[in-house]
Amino acid sequence: MKIVAAKAESDIWRTGPMPLQQSLAYGTVLARLGATVERVEIAASSGALGRAQVIGRRVGPLLLRLMSRGPVWAKAPAAPEQDAALRALGRRFRPLVATPWHAGPGLPLVTCRAQALLDLSAEPGMLRARLAQKWRNRLVRAEAAGLDLRLSRPEPSTVAWLLAADAAQQRVRGYRAMPARFTDAWLARDPRAAFLAEARLRGERVAAMLFLLHSPWATYHIGWSGVAGRQANAHPHLLWRAMLHLRDAGFSTLDLGEVNTEDAPGLARFKIGTGARVMPLGPTVLLPCL
Repeated sequence: MKIVAAKAESDIWRTGPMPLQQSLAYGTVLARLGATVERVEIAASSGALGRAQVIGRRVGPLLLRLMSRGPVWAKAPAAPEQDAALRALGRRFRPLVATPWHAGPGLPLVTCRAQALLDLSAEPGMLRARLAQKWRNRLVRAEAAGLDLRLSRPEPSTVAWLLAADAAQQRVRGYRAMPARFTDAWLARDPRAAFLAEARLRGERVAAMLFLLHSPWATYHIGWSGVAGRQANAHPHLLWRAMLHLRDAGFSTLDLGEVNTEDAPGLARFKIGTGARVMPLGPTVLLPCL
């Protein structure tokens, strides 16, 4: 198994699993924000087996490289071969901080996390049947609450409002998300690579969600709800409509983000209640391991 420079035209970069951090669009946006982006393929004699996108940032005189949620495999080999690939990546990008899909070699830096991944391939009736009972009950109440839902390409003024609302929400709740300049750069690269779901009640905006599109996956990026939105269960209704919209548009998976039952149990229940699978990641490690 060897690590080779990626071929831009290779189909391996356009098909299969597509977590945001391993998408071509993500790398392009971060390059515009000043990061270095290196893409490689993991090859065997039979051809390319997987791909990895590595993001580099300067920390003083050092170049720190990060590979998040990679490698991505076209067809995952056995665990020993995956471990060998991680070691090879560590030698290629010495040193490399990696968060792979499985626990492998390396010096652990951060404990394992998990992602909520929602399979959109089922028929709408099956998607609804997979909802947790309490989640489905909230959806039924929201559908009767008179909400006006709008799904559209994001307008700059609306995105600016949502980013400001999200920044205020982060300060109140004490968490951090991707910086606003990333969202601005993503939309500047291609406004069609996102869509906005809004809920209004009696003409007033009460909730909104922004999704990033990196086919065949999409990612839930930002969400906000006011008091009236929470009372009307706007977020379950918005997410349900977004699920159907993405499914009809041909997306296979909606990434709902990290599941953190300790620091954000309510949000974790909300994500799991959609019927999403909780997929563990390996710990964040420093490669190579000696």
